[in-house]
Amino acid sequence: MKVLKIDHLGIAVNSIDQGKNFWTDILGLEFEGTETVEAQKVTTAFFPVGESEVELLESTAPDGPIARYLEKKGEGIQHVAFRVGDIEAALQELKEKGVRLIDEKPRKGAGGAKIAFLHPKSTHGVLVELCERK
Repeated sequence: MKVLKIDHLGIAVNSIDQGKNFWTDILGLEFEGTETVEAQKVTTAFFPVGESEVELLESTAPDGPIARYLEKKGEGIQHVAFRVGDIEAALQELKEKGVRLIDEKPRKGAGGAKIAFLHPKSTHGVLVELCERK
């Protein structure tokens, strides 16, 4: 498996509308708009930073994963996503190495990416996302 780069940092927020002001008004990053991923009960907003991005995550349902994260930990970095060339091969390799996977198979993420998450118990407490974009 080859990690190509950090694809994005996922930041859980109570409100994208409130959260985006820091990234645009203070840091001067470009706001690319929002996208709702119904299957994950989340609305995302991306802010490009060089070859990577900052992703704000707002829950669309009280039982969604971001809502549960916010309830436990509050706003802040929720995950780090690494870009890989072949997500299926990466998942197979990680499984063979004994890494606990949240997603055995990729699913559709924001922007049409294929994504899969690794369990924080295998990554020293960090929620890691693998991301493949064509």
